Amino acid sequence: MTIIRRARDTDVPEIFAMINELAEYEKQPQDVTSTEQDVREHLFGDNPKVFAHIAEVDGKVQGMALWFLNYSTWQGRHGIWLEDLYVREAARGQGLGSALLKELARTAVANDYRRVEWSVLKWNTPSIGFYTALGANDMGDWSTMRLDGEALQVLGS
Repeated sequence: MTIIRRARDTDVPEIFAMINELAEYEKQPQDVTSTEQDVREHLFGDNPKVFAHIAEVDGKVQGMALWFLNYSTWQGRHGIWLEDLYVREAARGQGLGSALLKELARTAVANDYRRVEWSVLKWNTPSIGFYTALGANDMGDWSTMRLDGEALQVLGS
């Protein structure tokens, strides 16, 4: 039986394991510097700003959607930024990714959020095909920019 549900504090070890599995899949395991405690604090601390949904099959965690709110000044409404969508390899092809995205879309519609957005690596053609099949659009002229590491430290000093 498949269940899509909000994450619970007891899911943190599985969430953290899936973060690391995703980093392996994206060929960047060395970039994970978070800890289980970071995940616990930011998802379940006093004032959580990050949220997660879990895909469970027969009582076993098989996927997650980890997200937070963003804001559109043009639309004057919040949206959802999907930071991580991950389904464990053995559970792929069972509709879990679609079910997780559908739940985020329901959350957006129920709260009058105007969009669900995320980034995808350009080489990840299986995921791009999956997202396109669901009706997602490539933003075309838009590129994701990031300020981090030494450049962030220099600018922020």
